[in-house]
Amino acid sequence: MVGLEQELKSKVRGLWDKFWSGGISNPLQAIEQISYLMYMKKLEDKDVLEEQNAILKGEKFKSIFEKHKDCRWSEWSQYSSDKILDHVRDVVFKFMRELGDEDTLYSEYMKDATFSLPTASLLIESVNIINDMHIKEQNQDTQGDIYEYLLSELSTAGKNGQFRTPRHIIQMMTELANPEFGDRIMDPACGTAGFLVSAYEHILKVNKKGGVSTFTPSKKKILDEDTFYGYDIDRTMVRIALMNLMMHGITNPKISRTDTLSKRYNENGTYDIILANPPFKGSIDVSEQSDEFTVKTKKTELLFLELMHNSLSNGGRCAVIIPDGVLFGNSNAHQGIRKMLLEDCRLDAVISMPSGIFKPYAGVSTAVLYFTKGEPTKEVWFYDMQADGYSLDDKRNKIEANDIPDILESFKNRKKEDNTDRKAKHFIVPVEEIKENNFDLSLSKYKEHVYAEEVYREPGVILEEIGKTHVELSKDIEDLKKLV
Repeated sequence: MVGLEQELKSKVRGLWDKFWSGGISNPLQAIEQISYLMYMKKLEDKDVLEEQNAILKGEKFKSIFEKHKDCRWSEWSQYSSDKILDHVRDVVFKFMRELGDEDTLYSEYMKDATFSLPTASLLIESVNIINDMHIKEQNQDTQGDIYEYLLSELSTAGKNGQFRTPRHIIQMMTELANPEFGDRIMDPACGTAGFLVSAYEHILKVNKKGGVSTFTPSKKKILDEDTFYGYDIDRTMVRIALMNLMMHGITNPKISRTDTLSKRYNENGTYDIILANPPFKGSIDVSEQSDEFTVKTKKTELLFLELMHNSLSNGGRCAVIIPDGVLFGNSNAHQGIRKMLLEDCRLDAVISMPSGIFKPYAGVSTAVLYFTKGEPTKEVWFYDMQADGYSLDDKRNKIEANDIPDILESFKNRKKEDNTDRKAKHFIVPVEEIKENNFDLSLSKYKEHVYAEEVYREPGVILEEIGKTHVELSKDIEDLKKLV
């Protein structure tokens, strides 16, 4: 899962357990409250670091705690049990909610946020565990991993088929899409913002020289304010997504509470990269549905595909997880969506994933589609993923078998390699053949299966052996009778 040391994982689990035993059993509420505490800690750590940098550069520094010293983590965390809870709820949390400009998304979605730890003892225990994590001493990647591991505890499927996408699958999709600096990157159903975090980490990784970031302050400002866009219908998820991105170092992400399938959303041609795992099982009230849709259906998995197509700029790229039914469904809506992907876009890849990918909380069979808007498809690259590095049972233990490195390498080299063998894990199918099959995109439609010939012995040989065995057995029985 996440590359954390076992000791840190244990501390995160311990924090989670404290909340559970303290009476906060709703996973979303627990994550939200833990996020607030971790962010309070990070605020002071960030303030101290900025002060040190200012001193080194000989620049003036104004602390965010200048008039609020009692809101410093190091200050209030020392308070006694009879004082600490009221102070954090009424003073510190109020301070945190009001940070930043009034017109920022952070301020907007923190307005109705509440600090709901029920007891001082739970607060003190949580503070002690967070202190033991030594978050300040961890690098940005590890800080992000801590939060990701915390989010991984959200292993319960939500409403409308929503569930957390495994991080290694997110990273695979990000590598396929290859977001670059200057791209506007969007997730129309962002949840905890895992895809946006992955895109951010990818951009940082490819913009380093000698292990040092090449971003100037002006470029970092673009990353912070005009690169990452996420939408979700759940206000709590919006707050968690904001916290997640800010914990990873993005100071002003554009995350908002919006139903992207409704009339309230219209961002056609706006985004260069879309990464998503939208809800599969939901349906939308037709009266609320955007007028932009040409495909007539209530199925959200189909509507999201058209939405993403519409939202992409010309030449924009999308990697999205879809249920297998989208690939072969016979309805006019299903065929219409697939026709759109093949004729209005270059459908670069269909990666069929094993059904255990989303266990333990969903056994649905899925695939990844990767497409580029603006030119018709000539051929489609298919890959039969059989392993993702984890067992496909409910335990999802780490194993050696893993097709993901091969997927990324083979996709990169697909033009150079011989992809004609349909018995192989990956192959290419001409678009004309796909059109002849009602735009069917299921891998099984085109893959040739190898059946091993079972060779049996001749019946006469088998009968001869039975006869010999019978003679030997009769002899043994006669010998036994003599002994009685």
